[in-house]
Amino acid sequence: MIQKEVTELKRRLKRETVSFSRMAGCYVDAQKNKVTSFNQSFLNLEDDEFSKYLEIANKVLSGKLGNQLLELEFPLEEEEEGGRQHLLMALRNTAIEEETVLDRFYDHVIETYDFVGNYLILLFHDVYDVMSRSSDNIDLDESAEAFDYILCAICPVALSKPGLGYREEDNSIAARVRDWVVGPVDTGFLFPAFDDRATDIHHVLMYAKKAREPHKEFWENGMGCQPRLTAAEKRDAFGHMVCRDLSADQDVAEDMLLDVQSNLSDFIAIEEDRRGDEAPLPLTKEDLLDILKESGMEEDRSEKVGARFEDFFKEETPNAEDLLDTKLLKDNEVRKEKKSLQKKVVELTDQLEAAGVIARDGKSIDVVVKLPDERLDEVETSFVDGRKCLIIPLEADDRATLNGEDYLF
Repeated sequence: MIQKEVTELKRRLKRETVSFSRMAGCYVDAQKNKVTSFNQSFLNLEDDEFSKYLEIANKVLSGKLGNQLLELEFPLEEEEEGGRQHLLMALRNTAIEEETVLDRFYDHVIETYDFVGNYLILLFHDVYDVMSRSSDNIDLDESAEAFDYILCAICPVALSKPGLGYREEDNSIAARVRDWVVGPVDTGFLFPAFDDRATDIHHVLMYAKKAREPHKEFWENGMGCQPRLTAAEKRDAFGHMVCRDLSADQDVAEDMLLDVQSNLSDFIAIEEDRRGDEAPLPLTKEDLLDILKESGMEEDRSEKVGARFEDFFKEETPNAEDLLDTKLLKDNEVRKEKKSLQKKVVELTDQLEAAGVIARDGKSIDVVVKLPDERLDEVETSFVDGRKCLIIPLEADDRATLNGEDYLF
């Protein structure tokens, strides 16, 4: 799937356009017991519930493809009877109306989803009438296919925070009654995938709230799919590769990583301009070595980083954009500005030292005198009325200033 296809589906998940036929759910406690379950028409929900559930469904399609959203492929054996994809097909084909199929799915999630605490499993069913489009992306008045799909959201459920509240029944301020509150979606999926604006039963689109800590145990055991790295995981691994041999000096390591990220950004911009499109840009080992050289890394260290890169990404060449850390790039701009200010301070300090305004230890000088070199021998010190004085002979046409003002004598 591409981002445009995700956006097309998500655009429909609004109060005015949503067409979910049904919603089913199961509340699971911390001991993995099914506390309660429900199955009802979505469009008949009360307004408040309608909005909250719709918000949850929207979240499953939120985030960036390759990071919070990852498309996974089902192995062939999972599409056979008894396979995990086969169970998802049963859910879809029964429009989440068959309680026996729903119970099988809930039991499967409970068995394969690793979570400490209570949580809610939600399922939504929809059929999207996909309209044909012209070459310039204008919808035509004819249906291309009916995209029959389900959305699943798994949300943690936790006790509300303790606090004080007003009790109307006895007109008092007392401890508020705590209840169980459904939190933001932790993990979820869209099945089938919506590839090239068509049904793809061989893939599932997974959602992860925490891209650095996705529930890969659920991807593998619950979905039966081979896990993939999120962009956040790739960035973290890439940063470790670059800094690994520089860990003894944290500042040097951070500076090197910032330089590498800056040059990686330049590489992406140049390649996108050269290629003339925004298609994913693979980063090869050779490209990386050029970036490391441009960043000033020694050749032997670059080779080590390149070897780690090749070994870590041996299964799949990463996209350059996935390794780009925009936060670090912003930090790099701050670093450049800071270094520029530091340089200006050093230059100004040198100028003040040369002018005799401050001493080399940085302390200010009480009296500053500026004379041509050829007149330095004329300066004398003497005691006048018991006080040590500096005596500078002045000619009739000499001009003197005191604190920037003309000194008359």
